[in-house]
Amino acid sequence: MKSSTFTGGIHPPEKKELTNTCLIRNVTPASRTAVIPVTQGGAPNKPIVAVGDAVVRGQKIAESDAYMSVPVHASLSGTVKKIEPRLCAGNTETPCIIIEADGTETEETMPVLDPFSCTKEEALARIRNAGIVGMGGAAFPAHVKLSPPADKKIDYVLANAAECEPYLTADERILIEETEKVIDGLAIVMHITGAAQGLICLEDNKRYLLTALKQAIKGSGHDHIAVKLCRTKYPQGGEKMLIKMAVQREVPSGKLPADAGCVVHNVSTLHAISQAFREGRPLTARALTVSGGGCTQPKNIRVPIGTLVSDLMPDTFGMSDDTRKIINGGPMMGIAMMNAQFPITKNTSGVLFLTERELSLDPESPCIGCGHCIDACPCRLPPVLLLRELSANDLRAAVKLGLMDCIECGCCSYSCPARIKLVQRFRIGKMQERTELQRQKLAAARAAEAAKGGN
Repeated sequence: MKSSTFTGGIHPPEKKELTNTCLIRNVTPASRTAVIPVTQGGAPNKPIVAVGDAVVRGQKIAESDAYMSVPVHASLSGTVKKIEPRLCAGNTETPCIIIEADGTETEETMPVLDPFSCTKEEALARIRNAGIVGMGGAAFPAHVKLSPPADKKIDYVLANAAECEPYLTADERILIEETEKVIDGLAIVMHITGAAQGLICLEDNKRYLLTALKQAIKGSGHDHIAVKLCRTKYPQGGEKMLIKMAVQREVPSGKLPADAGCVVHNVSTLHAISQAFREGRPLTARALTVSGGGCTQPKNIRVPIGTLVSDLMPDTFGMSDDTRKIINGGPMMGIAMMNAQFPITKNTSGVLFLTERELSLDPESPCIGCGHCIDACPCRLPPVLLLRELSANDLRAAVKLGLMDCIECGCCSYSCPARIKLVQRFRIGKMQERTELQRQKLAAARAAEAAKGGN
C-alpha cells in the first residue's frame, strides 16, 4: 500500500520505541484522590455537588445548560473534600472538585443503547451525557462536531490514528489492544453523520498493523471502512493535513472539516464513544503515554481523570535528576508545566519528562530571512513575514497574511536556525486579535442598545 502526505512538515526524532511495545496498564493514584477540573472542553460548567457529598464513579459532578458544554463525571467513588482552584494545564488555576476515594469502587452507568436503532437525537444526547470531547488534544465537544449544519453533507469520517507527535504511543496501543472498539466507534460516527466511507488513517511507521486492522474490519462486517496509509511526517495528525492526505480535499481558510465533507475523530475518542453506547460508561478515565529521557520507567497507562501526575511517582514511574522540562502533551504542541502537581484531563495524551539533551535551549538570534520556516509550514503560511508584522505591531497586516490560520504546530520554530520562538509570538498575536474582535462585538452591541433606547 502506497502512503500519501501533505506539503510542508518536518521529521523530528520519533522516540516511540521507548513505549510502543508497552501494554496499557491500569493505574490508580497513590493518594486515592482525584482533582477534577470543573470544565474540560466547551462552555464553562458549574459544580452540581457540594463539599461533603458522597459520589460514585460515573456520577455527574459538574455541568451546564449551554449547547457547547459537556458534563464532567466523578472518576473515583468517595467523598467531595474540596471545591477550589488548582494548577491545571497551561499553568493556570482552574476550579476543581477534589474527591477522596472510599475504596468501594462503586460505579454508576447509563443504560446500554443500540447506536444503530436509536434516533440521531438520542445518539448525540448519549455522547454529550457521556462527557466525550476530542481526546487528541483539542477537547472539542464530540456531539457538536457530529452536528454539522444541515447544508454540510458529510462524506467521510476519518479515524485519526496518525499520532504524529514524538514519544506518544497510547493511541497506537489502543488500536492494537482494543481494535474492535475503535472500529465500532468509527461505525457509530458514520451512522450518526450519514457518511458513506470511514477511513482509519495510519502513519507508515505503524505499517505493521495493516494486516490485523484489515482482518478486524472484515470481521466486523462494516464494509465501508478501510485503512489509509500516510507518510510518517509531523504534523500528519492535524485535521487539515489528514483530510488533504486522505481524500485530497482542502478545508477553506476559517472553516471547519465539515466544510470539506469530513469529520475527524481521534482513535481514543472513538473508543470512548463505543463504550458510551455498548457499556453505558461515561468518560472517567483515559490512556496516555509517560515518557522522555527523564522518565525512569516510560510506559502507557490508563488512569482516572483528575489523577495528579505527582501522585503516580515513584510507584508508577520516576523522574531523573537531570529532567529539565515537564510537558503536558507532546513535545511539539504540549505545554511546559512548572511542576508535576497537575491533573490528567480528558485531553491529556501524554506527559513527558525531558532532559537538556532533548531540548533546544539555545538563545534566540536575529532572523536572517532564510525561509526555512516557509518550507516547513504545513498551512503554507509565511511565518517570517508574520513575525516581521507582529514585531512592527501591525496586527492587521499579520491577520491578512494568515495569522489566524496558524495551527501552532511548531514546525516553523523547529526548523528556524535562529531558534526564534515563533509559535509563542503567533499565540500572543492571535490572542490580541481575538480580544480586539470581542471588543468590537461588545461595542457594536452597546451601540445597538443605545440606538434602541434613543428610539
